[in-house]
Amino acid sequence: MPEPTKSKVTIPPLNSRQSIPQTNVNKTQNIVEEIVKTINGLPDGLKTYPIRDLVKHAEEFGPYLKQQRLETNQVRKFLDAVNRLKANLVETGEFAKIKTEVVLLKPKLAYAAARQKAAKPLGEVMSAAIDEVHSKEDFERLVQLLESIIAYHKAEGGK
Repeated sequence: MPEPTKSKVTIPPLNSRQSIPQTNVNKTQNIVEEIVKTINGLPDGLKTYPIRDLVKHAEEFGPYLKQQRLETNQVRKFLDAVNRLKANLVETGEFAKIKTEVVLLKPKLAYAAARQKAAKPLGEVMSAAIDEVHSKEDFERLVQLLESIIAYHKAEGGK
């Protein structure tokens, strides 16, 4: 007599390449679209991004990146590059000396997003922001945006 077959229960792996529930995807797309729309609608570069709107967006976006399982080490090269540029700008005070490197942050984001899907929403937002950086003041607002997002991400328990 043949033995009855046991049904196999498969547990999906818990890693960052795991699919994201559709409701979470829609929420992410909404906040990503809202931030990108705000940035694209700024009248005179990123420096005109109202700070209260920036913080409100970061407050929603940071925890959502945590839910998407984005870990800081996934965007470490991007963060390190921004911090180097920030230090360079403090030292020289000349935006022209870092302008090219600011634009070259976009490929770093694209690379991070290609490696980890959880980095894609951050890449979309930061790429739109980088496109609006044309001065020292714009770059300072870019740093404020990134630091705010990471702060709320970490406050939510992100690593």
